[in-house]
Amino acid sequence: MSEEQPIGFRYAEQYTPPDPVRVSDVAQTTHEHVFEVDPRLMERWVLQQTFPNWDSLRIMNSRGDHLAWMHRHFAHRVVTGSELLAEVEQEDGEL
Repeated sequence: MSEEQPIGFRYAEQYTPPDPVRVSDVAQTTHEHVFEVDPRLMERWVLQQTFPNWDSLRIMNSRGDHLAWMHRHFAHRVVTGSELLAEVEQEDGEL
């Protein structure tokens, strides 16, 4: 009989993200390309949920597909941030 790896769930391994790295006064990153609002700023209004690491990465990796689906179903056109800023600046100049 060969020695097999036991099947089990390791809570600490699944639910302990890498140490956060501060990227601004209000944001941090844990996994590569995953930016989060500093949880301390959210405690008063939004209770933070605990996600397993694999689920955070799954959500992050599917954002592009979700956005593409939303565009296909609801957007008549995609507006860039620079277009919005130009419009706001033009309105401010007219005041």
